[in-house]
Amino acid sequence: MTETPATYVRERSTSGRKDLRYPAAPEPLRVPVYDNHAHLEILDGDEPLSLTEQLDRAAAVGIAGVVQASGDIESSRWAVAAAEQDPRVLAAVAIHPNDAPTYAAAGRLDEAIAVIDELAAHPRTRAIGETGLDFFRTDEHGRPGQFESFEAHIALAKKHGIAMQIHDRDAHEAVLDTLTRVGAPERTVFHCFSGDAAMARIAADAGYYLSFAGNVTFKNAQNLRDALKVTPVERILVETDAPFLTPVPLRGRPNAPYLVPITVRFMAAELGLDVDEFSARVAANTLAVYGAFGD
Repeated sequence: MTETPATYVRERSTSGRKDLRYPAAPEPLRVPVYDNHAHLEILDGDEPLSLTEQLDRAAAVGIAGVVQASGDIESSRWAVAAAEQDPRVLAAVAIHPNDAPTYAAAGRLDEAIAVIDELAAHPRTRAIGETGLDFFRTDEHGRPGQFESFEAHIALAKKHGIAMQIHDRDAHEAVLDTLTRVGAPERTVFHCFSGDAAMARIAADAGYYLSFAGNVTFKNAQNLRDALKVTPVERILVETDAPFLTPVPLRGRPNAPYLVPITVRFMAAELGLDVDEFSARVAANTLAVYGAFGD
C-alpha cells in the first residue's frame, strides 16, 4: 500500500463476511460522474486499497472524483489531508450524529464543533457532513446531544457557504422538521437517502438533493426505487458510502468508488433514461453542489 495522507485509518470488521475480495471492475462509464460520499479512511477487504489506488481504480471506470465524508475530528482531518494530496478528492467534515452524544456527555461538543469550524474554512472542504439524526443507534437519552450537534453543523454550513450532507436513520420527520425550523443550508444533501416516495417529494420540493447508494439495488429496497422515480433528475446524486452498501450482485463484498457505474446503470434503467444522459445530469448536479474538484 502507498502511504495515506494522514496516520488515521480504521479497519472494517470482517465478522460474518464470506468474500473479502474486491470485485472486478465494471464496464467504464462513457460520461464521468462523481462519488459524492465515501469513507476511504476505512480499510476493507483481503487487500485494502490506499487512497491513490482507490482513486486510480475509480478514474479508470469513469469516476472523476470522490467527496470524502467524515464522522469525527480524526476522520475530518484525514479528509482535508486527502483533499490536499489529490485533486480528485474534496472533503466533508463533521461529527457524526452517533458520536455527538459522546462528545456532549463529556462536555466536549463545543470543542469538537470548533475544530470542525476550523477545518470547514479550508478551500478543499466543500461540505459539512455527515451530520443529522439517528434514532436507530441512539436512544432518547442521547438525542439532545444529536439535536445540538445537528443545529451547530447547519450553522457551520451556512457560515462557510458550503453544502451539508445529512445522515438520517429512522428520524425522517425530526430531520425535516429541524431543517424547516432552523433553516436549511442552500445546498442540502440527503446522503444515502433512506425514505420513501412521499418523503422524496417533500425533500425535492424543498430544494434538497437526494443521494442514492448501492442499496437502491437491494431486493428489499422498493421504497428507495419508488423514491428515485419521483425525484426530479436535477436533484439526484450518486454515492457508494464505501466500504458499505455494495450494490447487487456484489452485495457483501468490499465497496469502493470504482463500483459506482453499477449503481448508475441501475438507476438509469429504473428511470428509463439513457445512461450517458443520466450520467451527465448527475455529474452536473454534483458540481453544482460541491464546486469543481480541481480548484
